[in-house]
Amino acid sequence: MNEGRVQGKVAVVTGGARGIGAEIGAALAAQGATVVVADLAPAGDYTGRAAYRQVDVTSEESVRTAFDDIAAAYGRIDILVNNAGVTGPIKPAHEVEEKEFDFLFSVDVKGVWLATKHAVRHMLGTGGGSIVNMSSIYGLVGGARIPLYHAAKGAVRMMTKADAATYAKSGIRVNSVHPGSIETELSKSLSADPSPEAAAYAQRMLDSTPMGHRGSPRDIANGVLYLASDESRFVTGTELVIDGGYSAV
Repeated sequence: MNEGRVQGKVAVVTGGARGIGAEIGAALAAQGATVVVADLAPAGDYTGRAAYRQVDVTSEESVRTAFDDIAAAYGRIDILVNNAGVTGPIKPAHEVEEKEFDFLFSVDVKGVWLATKHAVRHMLGTGGGSIVNMSSIYGLVGGARIPLYHAAKGAVRMMTKADAATYAKSGIRVNSVHPGSIETELSKSLSADPSPEAAAYAQRMLDSTPMGHRGSPRDIANGVLYLASDESRFVTGTELVIDGGYSAV
């Protein structure tokens, strides 16, 4: 692996306090980036080595203030990883309450738009950058367990393509990453669910993954690192699927 693949770049990772986001931040920092974790969790709850900024991605004022402060402190924003997200209600669409719908789309879709909006303002002034949006294999295929999550991640996928087309001539690349079943604290908690439905769902996921096991957060971080780096300088508007073959069958 090349050293310093993102040397000297300034990266913002939303939802980066734990899980996949924390691994992404660590990977970028290890390859030379100055990383700012932007997360809703209180700063005292963050124990990583990157700089930290408490941000509510559903609030434009919070996002604008944070990104302006980051750009002022470090001179630029070169990389944005839109990782913050929630799964939302595990029930069919006709049982979802309006407030549940609004919250899911506020975080997973509006949050991506707001962070992109205020990162782009700074990228336009410094010659470009790379935006990586965390979607999901559920943004590519349908399913009955969490239909609104599929819809939200599908929206992220299409927002990625539209923004890629919009900003390509300004030197801003925009790509999406689509993880499959990944070994995180969330997946562990779901696996611990004693209900027969949860156990059957977890088994179906594994049975449908040709490689036969879950991926790790590092697998996702490696993909993000590629898209964030200049190695992918001719890559924009595309989907990087990291799912052990799930979507290939």
